[in-house]
Amino acid sequence: MTANVGQSERHHGPLFLDDLAVGMTWVTRGRTITETDLVTYGSWSWDIHPLHSDEEYSKQTQFGGRIFQGPGALAAAFGLEMTLGWKMGTVLAFLGIREWEMLAPVRIGDTIRVREEVAEVRPSRSKPDRGVVTTLVEIVNQDDVVCQRGYWLVLSSRSPAESTPG
Repeated sequence: MTANVGQSERHHGPLFLDDLAVGMTWVTRGRTITETDLVTYGSWSWDIHPLHSDEEYSKQTQFGGRIFQGPGALAAAFGLEMTLGWKMGTVLAFLGIREWEMLAPVRIGDTIRVREEVAEVRPSRSKPDRGVVTTLVEIVNQDDVVCQRGYWLVLSSRSPAESTPG
């Protein structure tokens, strides 16, 4: 099963490079960011900036209170995006992030979800069994505010029928 171009849906099965088309979109379920998320991420990343760990300090900033670490929201987005299932068994490697922007804070109590849209599908010239998929990824909160966005690139398998020289 493939998503319809331009239609938002949750997907629960792997898609090969050949199943993807520019404009296909998905939206994940939501995940509420908790105090535990902030403390856990701060503990293992050592990101204990006062914006995250000192309520009195952070009240005096433009944010008016503590915010979740930006890279922590990105990490949560990776997990949410994997629940879509389209990469399971077909994606060979994560290649990178391009043009990542942090546009609005993620706060304790915010419920975030990931919107993803296929931006480019490029078969490999040198290896016919694979290609690169670029998706526009947005982390949005419960008010549909885009908190972070950018492009994720993955190396994807081609469908066995499509990658066999004819």
